[in-house]
Amino acid sequence: MDGGFLLVLSGPSGSGKGTVSEALMKNNDDIIFSTSVTTRTPRPGEVNGENYFFATREEFEKMVDNDELLEHAFVHTNYYGTPKKFVFDEIEKGEIVLLEIDVQGALQIKEKYKEAVFIFLIPPTMDELKSRLVKRDTETEDEIETRYRNAFKELDFVGEYDYFVINDVIDNAVKDIENIIAAEKLRVKRHKNIKKEVQAEEERNK
Repeated sequence: MDGGFLLVLSGPSGSGKGTVSEALMKNNDDIIFSTSVTTRTPRPGEVNGENYFFATREEFEKMVDNDELLEHAFVHTNYYGTPKKFVFDEIEKGEIVLLEIDVQGALQIKEKYKEAVFIFLIPPTMDELKSRLVKRDTETEDEIETRYRNAFKELDFVGEYDYFVINDVIDNAVKDIENIIAAEKLRVKRHKNIKKEVQAEEERNK
């Protein structure tokens, strides 16, 4: 059947996007992760081509000039973007593509590609968000404060999303997203000719 779509998961830095995405992918082998490209330095354990495509600023700007990105944004101190070809090739195959990005990038995609499904991941409290930023020990104190202040501003955009999920317990957040995916798979607009699809299914079952 048809029905591939882009699933955009975003939220403030420290909301747990990466952790939730990993758990979601582990539980669902039918979801394909869209790897973003960034100019930031790799964190310990990150692998080029898996977590991100790491690029120089010059390489990134060339991709922008060649219109190779679905979206791109300058976040905190680095550039981030989404390679366009990979996403659309997989959607055309009927796949669900998971894109984990910041709020700026999500809003940019919404302007260009409204067919995507947008989920805003929210921490249970802002104190918890700051605690997570500190515990991951990957930013300086100034960077943590910048991300924390930005998080308050980004909460203003939750109304631009289709759904919100509170990330208190990871397993519960993943189940909420799985329920959203299940519902979106059944949207009539994702199936160009539902009658032919049903008939084809009947033929396969004979």
